[in-house]
Amino acid sequence: MFGAVQDIVVLALWVVLLGLKGFAFIECLRAPTAAFPAIGRQNKILWLALTGLALLTGLAPNLTLSLFGIAGAVIALIYLFDIRPRIKSITGR
Repeated sequence: MFGAVQDIVVLALWVVLLGLKGFAFIECLRAPTAAFPAIGRQNKILWLALTGLALLTGLAPNLTLSLFGIAGAVIALIYLFDIRPRIKSITGR
């Protein structure tokens, strides 16, 4: 019984984190390259690589609660809550 509930919770967590990582990667792709140095952050290529690797860790359900899966979620959250709002404030979109 407990194993089935645990599997459902991990599956739900995997789906949510995969969506989060995918959204961060797509938003990074859409951001203009010139906006990254304008906000004083690293370049777009680095953020594309980081969010892309985060997305790759999200594609494997067994990595959801591993060190790599959690690190990928943290990278996606940093991009979405720190970098993306600053880019939106400059570009207005």
